[in-house]
Amino acid sequence: MQAAQYADLDGLALAEMLAKKEVSSAQLMECALQLAEERGAPLRALVHLRPEQAREEAARWQARGPFGGIPFLLKDSGLASRRFPSNLGSRLFADIEYAYDATLAERFDAAGLIPFGRSTVSELCMGPSTESSVHGGPTINPRANDRSTGGSSGGAAAAVAAGIVPVAHGSDGGGSIRIPAACNGVFGLKPSRGRVPMGPARGEGWGGMACDGVITRSVRDTAAALDAIGGYASGAPYAAPPRPGSYLDAVREQGAGRLRIAVWRDAFNGIPIADSCRQALEDTARLCRELGHEVVDGPLPDFDYGAFVRAHGTVLATNIVLAVDARLAVLGRTLRDDDLEPVIRDGLDIGRGIVATQYVDAIQRFHAIGRALSQAMQGVDLVLSPTLTQLPARLGELALTGGFWAFREKVSRYATFLAFVNASGRPAASLPVAATPDGVPLACQLIGHFGREDQILRLAAQIERAAPWPAHAVTLPGR
Repeated sequence: MQAAQYADLDGLALAEMLAKKEVSSAQLMECALQLAEERGAPLRALVHLRPEQAREEAARWQARGPFGGIPFLLKDSGLASRRFPSNLGSRLFADIEYAYDATLAERFDAAGLIPFGRSTVSELCMGPSTESSVHGGPTINPRANDRSTGGSSGGAAAAVAAGIVPVAHGSDGGGSIRIPAACNGVFGLKPSRGRVPMGPARGEGWGGMACDGVITRSVRDTAAALDAIGGYASGAPYAAPPRPGSYLDAVREQGAGRLRIAVWRDAFNGIPIADSCRQALEDTARLCRELGHEVVDGPLPDFDYGAFVRAHGTVLATNIVLAVDARLAVLGRTLRDDDLEPVIRDGLDIGRGIVATQYVDAIQRFHAIGRALSQAMQGVDLVLSPTLTQLPARLGELALTGGFWAFREKVSRYATFLAFVNASGRPAASLPVAATPDGVPLACQLIGHFGREDQILRLAAQIERAAPWPAHAVTLPGR
């Protein structure tokens, strides 16, 4: 198989070829490694590559799971894997080694996904643009080189968009799957809280806001992956409702049933939405009507958005303190001036001043948002909103520079429709529905009821079939 053919296929198509013995896992890995060098390196999308180890593993791989044995990338988020170190996009956390595999890493393995490296992230996965200085420069968007690839799963989305892998690990604590998916013109689903395991080292992330999943080029690949990796792990503090059948079977159904879909055309506090994002929303709403669904105007959930932004920042800042102090204790030294990006360094100082009652108040606000969103979605199956309020940011606009609170305010006006969904625990997905005349991706978000990823995936697959995602050429910097 040639690398160009490999790059055009989704994961299940490659798995079918493996099953028919038309190609081997070793041949697919060679394609991925070639593209990693030709595309991943100039895009600065990959770290911790171990090509010889990957070749050896692919050569002896025994087919298993829905994907059989296709190349894959773990996010550099600290998900424990004995295969690769992690640096969490930070000089301070560089080259952390693991003596065990996380439950999710084991499930990826059982799904037939062979990792050969990690994908780049923003520092501590706390930025909506992957521009960490530890990578020697920003991760580049293969769809629009002057624009952000998103974050924190920016390297994962760039790698999928560039054809290096059809499926990549992502995680989302405030939009970190959906923002990069939107910026790169690929598909990204944030599952319900408790759907995908976080153990054994931890039970939750960021006060219950963070979860893991995948970024893919096709809806069916996400469905197959979620079938494989989803499910309660013993001892976890949260459990999503049992899935109502196979997600892959759901997306294969030609009809999603008639759904009632609410559209959110305005943002909290009058935050402006770009005309191009509005047009993508209207076009998608019209397509949903043409597909036979009922589309209605829906109210935004009733909560104090500004107070939520502060609560989210409070939880992030306290997590910075926890992570940095633990790392410094391992290293046996004090913090240096160049250890952290400016926003994270300021967040560390702020976090040290946060008291327990402020943290508890933040968690209570998260829980209240879950109730407010439940109220807003009464009588509808799904909500349709813009993913981002603006086009993907230009490089530098969302770098981790300046003060922590000013940065969080900037993010809140860009990813307005995302982080509060994490607080609610509900699933949501970004669909790459359109592009500007000059090829910049545009996306819409589907928000579902808790535990109902199946409804999101069914409708997303319907939209994908009726209006296939815009075709994008891969553009490499300087070429």
